[in-house]
Amino acid sequence: MRVNLLDLTMEGLEAFVIHELKAPRFRTTQIWKWLWQYDVRGFEGMTNLSKAMRAQLPQIASIDWPETVDLRTSEDGTVKFLLRLTDGKLIETVLIPGAQGNFTQCLSTQVGCAMACTFCNTGLMGFERNLTHGEILGQILVARRHIRDRDLQPLKRLVFMGMGEPLNNLDTLLDSLKSMSSDIGLDFSWRRSTVSTVGLPKKLKILGESGLALPAISLHAPTQELRAKLMPVAAQVPMIELMAALDAFPMKPRERITFEYLLLKGVNDSLDHARQLADLLGQRRCKVNLIAYNPTEDMPYDAPEREQVLRFEKLLWDRGMTATIRRSMGADIKAACGQLKADHQS
Repeated sequence: MRVNLLDLTMEGLEAFVIHELKAPRFRTTQIWKWLWQYDVRGFEGMTNLSKAMRAQLPQIASIDWPETVDLRTSEDGTVKFLLRLTDGKLIETVLIPGAQGNFTQCLSTQVGCAMACTFCNTGLMGFERNLTHGEILGQILVARRHIRDRDLQPLKRLVFMGMGEPLNNLDTLLDSLKSMSSDIGLDFSWRRSTVSTVGLPKKLKILGESGLALPAISLHAPTQELRAKLMPVAAQVPMIELMAALDAFPMKPRERITFEYLLLKGVNDSLDHARQLADLLGQRRCKVNLIAYNPTEDMPYDAPEREQVLRFEKLLWDRGMTATIRRSMGADIKAACGQLKADHQS
């Protein structure tokens, strides 16, 4: 069975070069650059390898990018990809334009998700499997090729905020974070990478010790009881344990933890909820990212009133907290997590 070279870390590729190709170690850097810096999809394009090696490689290896099966571009510039993996599984990734035109990419780490959050299409699908190193970083290759082909502004930030719970694919996540920071490859600094997670204390500790990324915590409720209704699996971790794990997370002096809070009309968007949230987070070094819910078919929730979102934000600021309202993007192309896949399957 051929190995997909995109699934190999730098160390794994070196072992492959030495033991399978029977080639000198320096070939590792050459091949790595072709894969991750120059986006080559065939071995014939690796022109600094010998003809014999280029003929040998297809016999034992492949370069398998995710296949784009649907591509939608919003009026606001958001681009959503539905990708098919080699086994036929479908995942999503999204390019989100920033104020300066540069893109942030939202990456998936699993096919489906086991968290069963009641407001999320992906959660309703259930969990199918983890993504591999090549399937996670292959999303970046697809998006970067799209950007280059259309002469768009560059990709500047990465957020592991797509399908799946990243910390439940922790080993591959850490390998991916390490690989994408290679300055002879994708060359993304950890400072431009964020891992969105419901918060799993033991795995947060490992992420913190790695120093590879800061977390953004999908909180969405200010109390244990309400979080259990909205996020039944995540809420199996008591709020007090989650906060203790975050208090122990290693950060440099100017760094802060981000808390994501999805506002659902009449569910968690009252001023009492805002006060409870301020009490919960207290004087922690953090910021709150407020997200107005984007209504989805077959979901029992509605979007909050704009005025209520502003009141919620103001109360947090009045309590000395940093809070921002995330712009709603891509509503016309079903950019919310899992929507496009659900639409395609139906």
